[in-house]
Amino acid sequence: MPPTPEARPPRTRRLSALLPDLSPWRSSRDFRLMWCAGAVTVFGTFLTFVAVPLQLKELTGSTVAVGAVGAVELVPLIVFGLYGGALADAVDRRKLVVWSEAGLGLLSVILLLNSVLPQPQVWPLYVVAAATSALTGLQRPALTAILPRVVPHDQLAAAAALNSLRWQIGAIAGPALAGLLVAYAGVRWAYAIDAVTFLVSVLLALGLAPSPAAREAEKPSLRAIGQGAHYAWKRKELLGTYAIDIVAMLFAFPTAIFPFLADDLDAPWALGLMYAALPAGASVVSLTSGWTSRVHRHGRAVVYAAAAWGLAMAAAGWVTDVWLVLLLLAVAGACDMVSGIFRSTMWNLTIPDGLRGRLAGIELLSYSVGPQLGQVRAGGMAALTNVRTSVWSGGLMCLVAVAALAVSLPKLMAYDARTDPHAAQMRAAAERRRAGDGCSAEGDGRDEGGGGKDQGVTVAG
Repeated sequence: MPPTPEARPPRTRRLSALLPDLSPWRSSRDFRLMWCAGAVTVFGTFLTFVAVPLQLKELTGSTVAVGAVGAVELVPLIVFGLYGGALADAVDRRKLVVWSEAGLGLLSVILLLNSVLPQPQVWPLYVVAAATSALTGLQRPALTAILPRVVPHDQLAAAAALNSLRWQIGAIAGPALAGLLVAYAGVRWAYAIDAVTFLVSVLLALGLAPSPAAREAEKPSLRAIGQGAHYAWKRKELLGTYAIDIVAMLFAFPTAIFPFLADDLDAPWALGLMYAALPAGASVVSLTSGWTSRVHRHGRAVVYAAAAWGLAMAAAGWVTDVWLVLLLLAVAGACDMVSGIFRSTMWNLTIPDGLRGRLAGIELLSYSVGPQLGQVRAGGMAALTNVRTSVWSGGLMCLVAVAALAVSLPKLMAYDARTDPHAAQMRAAAERRRAGDGCSAEGDGRDEGGGGKDQGVTVAG
C-alpha cells in the first residue's frame, strides 16, 4: 500500500502539492475520454492553424488575404456560439459534441482535397474557416457544460488545470510539427493528419456516457439565449469574469505585431520563441497547479492575475533586451493561465446545469472576441505610434481597466467558494447525486435552473 500524504517526507509532500492534481483523471472514465479526445483534436487543429495562412500566402501573396481569415471567422463564432449555448441546454450534449466533431473532421478532408488539386482554390479556405468557426461555436458550450457532470464537484479546479495543460501541449507541439511538415512535405500532410485526429477523437467521444438535457429544458430560441444573458447580468461576479477576460485581451494581446516587435529588437530569429513563450509560461502553471485546489477566493485570483498579465505586457514593451522580453511574455502567459483556471473553476462551481450551455456560449464570446479585437487595437496603435508603444501602452490600459472593474464589481472581489450560496447549492446537488438521489439536480438539471428559470439567490475558457 502506498504511503499516505501525511506519512511522506516534508519535501516530498511539498513537491506533491505543486504537481498537477490527477484526481479527475483517476475518478472519472468520461473525463479521461474527453481529455484524450481533446488532446488529439488540439494537436491536429494546430497543424491546420499553421497550414491555412501559409497556403493563403502561397496562393495570393497578400497580407490582406491572410488577415481576412479572422474576419470571416468572427461572425459565425458569435452567432453559433450563442445558439450553441442554448442548444447545449436543450439536447444530449454528447451527441452535439460527436456530430460537431465529425463535421470538423469533414472540413479537414475538404481542405485536403483542395490542396491536392493541380491548382488549389482560394475560396474553399475561407468557406472552411467560416464553417469551422460555426461548428466550434456549436460544440464548445456543450463540452464546457458536460464537465461538471462527469467530474466530482471538489475536483473541478483540478480538471480545469488538466484541460489547460492538454491545450498547451498541443499549442507547442502542433505548430512545431506543422512548421516541419509544410516545409518538407507540403500543407496536404498537415490537413491529412488533422483529418485522422478528428476520426480518433470521434471514436473516443462515442464512448462517453449520454448527457441528456433536463426534461423541462427550453428549446433553443432568442428567448432562451436572453435568459442566459439575463442570468449572467444578475450575477455580477460572473459578469466580472467575462469583463476581465475581454479587457485583458482587448488591451494587452499584441501577438499580431510580434513580427514587427522582433524586427524592432533586431532579433527576427526570436519570432517563433515569442509565439511559444505564452503557452510555455502557461504550461509551467499547469504543471505546478496542485495549489489551485486550495484557493477559494477565485474572483480575487482572476483580478490579480489579469493585472499581472497587463504589467508583464507593459514591461515587455518597455525593455530592449530580447531575452528579457521573452521572459516577460512567458510570465504573462503564466498569469493568463492562472486567470483562466480560476474563471473556469468559478463558472463550473456555481452555474446551474440547466444554464451551463448558454453561459458557456457567453464565455466562448468573451475569450474569442477579445483576442480578435485585441489584434486590431495592437495593429492600429502600432500604426499611429510605434510597435513598442503599442505593446507597453496596451499593458497599462489593461491594468487600469482591470482596476476599474475590480472597484465597480465588489461581488467579484468578495466571492468565496466556501460561502457563496450558488456554490453551496451546487455542492448539495453533487452530494445528492453521490447519494443516489434520482432527483439530483446535477444529473438532470431540474433543480439547477433547468429551462433558465430565475433561481433568486440560489450562476465561460
